[in-house]
Amino acid sequence: MLEIIFWTCIAIVFYSYIGYGIIIYIVVKIKNSIKKKIEFDSSYEPEVTLVVPCFNEADYIEEKIKNSLELDYPKDKLKLIFISDGSSDDTPDRIKKYDGVIALHENKRSGKAAAMNRAMTYVTTPIVAFCDANTTLNTEAIRELVKHYKDEKVGAVTGEKRIISTNKEGASTAGEGIYWKYESLLKKLDSDFYSVVGAAGELMSYRTSLYKELPGDSLLDDLMQSMQIAIDGYRVIYEKNAWAAETASANVKEELKRKIRISAGAWQSMLRLGKAFNPFHNFNLFFAFISHRVLRWTLAPLSLLILLITNVLLASQSSLYTTILILQIGFYALALLGWYFENKRIKVKVLFVPYYFFIMNLCMYLGLFRFLKGKQSVSWERAKRA
Repeated sequence: MLEIIFWTCIAIVFYSYIGYGIIIYIVVKIKNSIKKKIEFDSSYEPEVTLVVPCFNEADYIEEKIKNSLELDYPKDKLKLIFISDGSSDDTPDRIKKYDGVIALHENKRSGKAAAMNRAMTYVTTPIVAFCDANTTLNTEAIRELVKHYKDEKVGAVTGEKRIISTNKEGASTAGEGIYWKYESLLKKLDSDFYSVVGAAGELMSYRTSLYKELPGDSLLDDLMQSMQIAIDGYRVIYEKNAWAAETASANVKEELKRKIRISAGAWQSMLRLGKAFNPFHNFNLFFAFISHRVLRWTLAPLSLLILLITNVLLASQSSLYTTILILQIGFYALALLGWYFENKRIKVKVLFVPYYFFIMNLCMYLGLFRFLKGKQSVSWERAKRA
């Protein structure tokens, strides 16, 4: 029985992080070989509203506004809304200095989902896009997003998240960068297979008519909104040529704060996305959501813990189990060493992957505990960036 549990846990972890990627890659390759290539209509330019929720972003809000004004899209068809609810610095005043930007502000701080819901009452265009205030968009971002909406089956389009790195990057920056490169590949494969399952809030767009007002306590608005649209039968497309760039978390403490919040939000979202767990409602969506998201949030972190415990119990039975145990202990030792060096701001590249993998799975436990205790605030807790 211990051996069955042990190898089952290995299978779950392997499938969650590598196996699903291999399977979906093969499926997409076969699908693309028989599918007609899509030709986009370059003259298709629907009206779009770009909404930028911001909280205490005075240090670089003007840079963000200038970046938004420089986007390559007809000025008479692109509306800009910056909503700074709850900000206690001079972010609202800085926004108001710019013509052509709708500045929304109230002193009440209710969280990002509530701010997005309020901003939507000012949106009159058929397409709405959201991006974070601390990101830089490429000039073609809006044009690349909206080209997909010519297809009536498309309900949402997400851009690519990019991590800005430097030669002095630490484990937090490099680890997050490596992770998001792999995640971007999986999102592209999910999109080509059927639909993205959990979009990146750094740059996200929707058909305005499909936008659903989320509960004010929603922690992962991007995931919830895009999944609700997919559940309703529309595709969520990934567009790599529309991207939002940002720096990684400044340090281990900031990275933990951000990931624990995301993890708490993941547990909250799973409880609210009932139909996504029903294979009879939409099997393709079910398959991708379980394989790409749910297993990583639930069984994979649990399997890692059980794997270590059962391996200890099995180590005396054969040299194979002893070797695997040594490898496990060595991997976690490298992860903890990476954590130590990261806190000391010492750069050791070989430790980037084990460190980030360990942090990511640890945060799933910490996020679950915080969610069960009801201590995850919906109010924005912006992580400091490098």
